[in-house]
Amino acid sequence: MPAQDEAQTRVLEDLDAAALHYATRMAEASGAERTALRDELTRTCLPFAGRMARRYRGRGESLEDLEQVARLGLVKAIDRYDPERGSFTAYAVITISGEIKRHFRDRTWGVHVPRRIQDLSLEVGHASMVLTTELSRTPTPAELAERLKVTEAAVLEALESAAGYSPSSLNAPAGGDGAAEFGDLLGDHDSDLEMVDDKLTVAGLLLRLPARERRMLAMRFYGNRTQAEIAAELGISQMHVSRLLSRSLAWLREAMLSDALPRWEGAGGAVDAHGMQVSVQRGGGVVTVRVQGEVDRDTAERLRTSLRHAISSARGDRMVIDLAGVPLVDAAGVAVLLDAASAAAVADAELTLTGAQPYVARILGVSGLQNLLDLRGEG
Repeated sequence: MPAQDEAQTRVLEDLDAAALHYATRMAEASGAERTALRDELTRTCLPFAGRMARRYRGRGESLEDLEQVARLGLVKAIDRYDPERGSFTAYAVITISGEIKRHFRDRTWGVHVPRRIQDLSLEVGHASMVLTTELSRTPTPAELAERLKVTEAAVLEALESAAGYSPSSLNAPAGGDGAAEFGDLLGDHDSDLEMVDDKLTVAGLLLRLPARERRMLAMRFYGNRTQAEIAAELGISQMHVSRLLSRSLAWLREAMLSDALPRWEGAGGAVDAHGMQVSVQRGGGVVTVRVQGEVDRDTAERLRTSLRHAISSARGDRMVIDLAGVPLVDAAGVAVLLDAASAAAVADAELTLTGAQPYVARILGVSGLQNLLDLRGEG
């Protein structure tokens, strides 16, 4: 056995013997004697605490601070020592190492890192120094992982987290003249930041549009669909799609620039020139109601009123609602037609829906009005 190892073993055995002697005398000592015995054992073990502290030097903390922490751990080990639990030296190593690691974890990290990663980072740093000496080069993560008996991914995580131990200051000089700071080199002007308020406002306004218009806007501007493709999917003309998109965009623009929401039927509160029109004709025992334009939530009540008047005057005659001029019917329009069917049944008037375009016919068919549809358009 080398002379150095023999000397170290002899020192550790001396510490164990001194600790046993201390424990035996403490059991019979008075208050003042106990303090003197504690101080005596502490002085004896101080060189041992210093050697423990030097194991952790070169990690960003001064050796003086580490020695103070190690001495604190030594005092805790002496106060808690129980001879029946084993070697004092082994217990002191665990206590002092734990105190030093706690110091690194709680007092020296500039960024919060989980305790598990902090402890592993210390072990990786110590193993790196040892392997660098043995290999005469910087060890690889795989070699560190093999040394510490952990996975290579854990070593990489510890190495990456070590950057949080002493982060750079944003106020550190970035140039030789000291005119610029490190923080000036980070980040850039975000041109989209000024648009955040507008985007949030538009998102809220879109929810106030009818579902049909929202769908068309999404297909046009988010799905990058052409007006012809939108028209084909909705079963309407491309000209009608263009008009609906223009009306929606005009309403959004005015709503963005005003404090109060404008009326949906046209920007600026003007009545839509393409609004719904209803005409009633009587002849030959048939009351014909011709509807022109869209039947949606904005026009549904007008149609409901017109149909109620027409049904009340039918008096058992046949009643036909001509939908040839209706390109679109939404849920509010379907509700009006269902209401008309119920009112016609009460008035004992035969009701027929005729002239419905394919898209409108599909909507009415799945809404419970299939039996009233005359797809041939005969009056």
